Amino acid sequence: MTDSLRTRLSAIEPATLRGISRGLEKESLRATADGSLSMRPHPRALGAPLTHPRITTDFSESQVELITGVHEDIEACLAELTEIHQITLADIDGESLWCTSMPCPLPADDQIPIGQYGSSFVGRTKTIYRVGLKHRYGSRMQTISGLHYNFSIPQTLWPLLQQMPGLRLDENPKRARSQGYFGLIRNFRQHSWLLLLLFGASPLVQRSFAVGMPHILKRFGRDALGLPHATSLRMGPLGYQSDAQSRIGASYNCLKSYAESLYDALTQPYPAYEKMGILYEGEYRQLSTSLLQIENEFYGTIRPKQPIRPKERPLAALAARGVEYVEVRLMDLDPFSPIGITAETIRFLDIFLLYCLLSDSPPDSPKITAAQAANRHAVAQRGREPGLALQQGDGSLRPLQDWGQELLKDLQPVAERLDEAFPEHGGAYAAALQMARQRLESPDTTPSARLLAELAANEEDSLTALTLARSQAHRQHLLSLPLTADVREAYTRMAQESFIEQADIEAADTGDYEQWRQQYITSVFPLISD
Repeated sequence: MTDSLRTRLSAIEPATLRGISRGLEKESLRATADGSLSMRPHPRALGAPLTHPRITTDFSESQVELITGVHEDIEACLAELTEIHQITLADIDGESLWCTSMPCPLPADDQIPIGQYGSSFVGRTKTIYRVGLKHRYGSRMQTISGLHYNFSIPQTLWPLLQQMPGLRLDENPKRARSQGYFGLIRNFRQHSWLLLLLFGASPLVQRSFAVGMPHILKRFGRDALGLPHATSLRMGPLGYQSDAQSRIGASYNCLKSYAESLYDALTQPYPAYEKMGILYEGEYRQLSTSLLQIENEFYGTIRPKQPIRPKERPLAALAARGVEYVEVRLMDLDPFSPIGITAETIRFLDIFLLYCLLSDSPPDSPKITAAQAANRHAVAQRGREPGLALQQGDGSLRPLQDWGQELLKDLQPVAERLDEAFPEHGGAYAAALQMARQRLESPDTTPSARLLAELAANEEDSLTALTLARSQAHRQHLLSLPLTADVREAYTRMAQESFIEQADIEAADTGDYEQWRQQYITSVFPLISD
């Protein structure tokens, strides 16, 4: 594979790779001065969550989501994310943004405030969808936070990739782009366990989080549960998972197979949810009785994406215009970074994703998919365990260390090509790859191991106290950074405009909401013919 990869890389002018685009979406809980979940509504100074382009909420009113624009420059992307943090922290009245993916101490499920988006049909739909998540999975699971990395290659690269025989891309540009991104996705799913090992940062959970849940976690300190070799409990069985969704069996062989595998889950009643019903005592309990209320409910580690237009469903956008970029969804918040991610991590993700795009990508199958899921769970719970072996596609076992070393060796030519594309950064991609080698060879240097070591050394023996102190330190650092009056004014204007836009949407709605809901739920997408 390395020879074919080197051949493909050599055909790409380094300057072309400067057009790689990226964006970040970072979720965080708002925490009070004592480390508990904020019960205050989303601050009005931050604008309307329905329409603000940079600051919104995820599941809960207390869970902000910070969204950058699209950037070709890594430092510019991180600078914007830093600015959004500064604006947010300045307007949340002394609260902190919880710096880990697993949540702060939480109240009872029914007391966790669900996101509110106004009275428009689309705003009500967003809230009802979250009510459905609460009833289906419980609110605690929905408060788990993460960082999503959006990645796309320059449009000028696709004609060259279409000429590479081994990639077998269609002559039609739209189909070629979708085929290429689905090849990337298949390779990503095969090797994504490596990202959990290198960057997983949730080896511990607050003890209250697991109350009433079956688990194999052990006690750590006064208030934590975890596993001694865990990397990312967020991505394990106790994290953002759904047993019901395991029956979907999504296929990533092409856009058509992917869409068809989700179609029944979006359109056919699911007995347990059908029993729950749509309405209870006049209040909506969920948007639909299907296995998935909408496409976003599907818990994938990576998603094919196409920007949606007003009133358009995500799969309809994919069917109409193909895949435009991919969204990596398995990254934990980096608690050692004030903004949850570093330039070094982004550079490694660029290397990894470009490798996945340019490497041969065999079709998936139910057997391969099951092995991939087993590997992710094994690494999430036991990734730093000496001698851990993972399943290969043929069912055989391979030591994680051997597989990881081979992967990092295969990534070397990709890092070299990217450094040629960005000579001004002085070998920054090679440095990111070296960081990964060090973490693989010395697992005690991984974020998960560092967090466990810090708790063991913490005088208070408290995960809450440790995480709160770091969250508050991040807050102080970010607020100490300069922020120009022009930037502050721009965000003030953005917040004001978001309320105007929300009011316009609400004023434009006519008719009956229930009729609108039924039409929205049934208009999933046209089946893809090829």
